[in-house]
Amino acid sequence: MAQQQKIELQDLDLSQLVEVKKQLEEELSHLTSSFSQLKQAQNRFADCIESCKAVNAANNDKTILVPLTSSLYVPGKLANVEKVVVDIGTGYYVEKTTEDAIKFYNGKVDFVKENLEKIQATVATKQNNLRSLVDVMQYKVQMQQQEQKAATKA
Repeated sequence: MAQQQKIELQDLDLSQLVEVKKQLEEELSHLTSSFSQLKQAQNRFADCIESCKAVNAANNDKTILVPLTSSLYVPGKLANVEKVVVDIGTGYYVEKTTEDAIKFYNGKVDFVKENLEKIQATVATKQNNLRSLVDVMQYKVQMQQQEQKAATKA
């Protein structure tokens, strides 16, 4: 496991600070993108839960639209309201009762929620690091400007 090394920002020169800033911004961008993708997955799993709840005895033999693609549907009848086919990942499908499918998707939602919380904490830490870095950069630029003014007066 790689250990993180603590770097004193005041010890770095401006060009090094610019590189560290660039790296932090890239990390923040990646984390933000990952957060967004996880949020979308969480919403899809929540939609699956709602769909499983809609598959009940009251809807038996109802006509539904079955999606063939994202924009192509065929009419069908809901013949079995006891079981659904669940995509468990990487092209594998399992038949489950609607109750078991809801439990499965609740587990997925909880797992994604935990990861979202971890990413959110990491993003907050990185944002604080970036703010500190920008503060040090501004201080160093001000010091350089003051040194240049002092040198031109002398």
